[in-house]
Amino acid sequence: MRAGRHRPVRTAVLVLAALVATVVAGTGTAAGAPSAPPRPLKVATFNIHHGVGPDNVLDLERIAATVESTGAEVVGLQEVDVHFGERSDFVDQANWLADRLGMYAVFGANLDFDPLTPGAPRRQYGTAILSEHRIRAWSNTLLPHPEGGEQRGLLEAQIRVRGLPVTVFNTHLQHNSQVERLAQVAAIRDVLAGIDQSVVVLGDLNATPDSPEIAGMTEDLVDAWVTAGVGAGYTYDTTTPHARIDYVLSSSDVVARTAAVVTTADASDHLPVVVDLGLPGGRVPH
Repeated sequence: MRAGRHRPVRTAVLVLAALVATVVAGTGTAAGAPSAPPRPLKVATFNIHHGVGPDNVLDLERIAATVESTGAEVVGLQEVDVHFGERSDFVDQANWLADRLGMYAVFGANLDFDPLTPGAPRRQYGTAILSEHRIRAWSNTLLPHPEGGEQRGLLEAQIRVRGLPVTVFNTHLQHNSQVERLAQVAAIRDVLAGIDQSVVVLGDLNATPDSPEIAGMTEDLVDAWVTAGVGAGYTYDTTTPHARIDYVLSSSDVVARTAAVVTTADASDHLPVVVDLGLPGGRVPH
């Protein structure tokens, strides 16, 4: 009889423990606070060829319209001219596009030359990040290159997306030397190693998915096209797409939901890539 009197008590304890376990598992947190859903972020990468299309026509409005069509909140642009020369009418393309699209912009000058006439702005060429989210801090890290080679860079922007800090990078690797690209990848990985929050890397890496350069990048990052893309994902060139060299990569806590190459016949010699990302949810604040 003594043992029988204790059975209901033990059963009640077990049921209570099961209920607690169910609640904790359902919330995803030991403290029982509900988890927030992943925060959506749409990003794109686009080599704009300083605004000149395959028809050799300079037309920034075509670039702006293409970017607008992606619906991206954050865009990495490569081959951007800022007061660079006659080929782009000495326009500050980064700020022109930001004004046209109603976005914030930062520009990383990888080439920086004296003006052609005294008092004119410096002639610059590099990469830009456009963002609907305020850019809280930014920097541009120059990447290694041999003497006489073209200077490349890694542009970094700190933003917050629905309360979550995210570091966005944009880069454009050397087009005609695998040795240079590998050195640049190593330098990028060194920078990424110091980041302790969600990371998104955008860029024209001038390397195909089966290359050692991409293998190096994807040791630390996830290729969004592999996760969420369909088909070959060719981005170069516009008239006869035959190579995937433009990428959206992210840290493993970021999930790619969809990835697509945007069809545009005349804006640039590259096709843009747009990706819907899900950033880590975390707890719902009380």
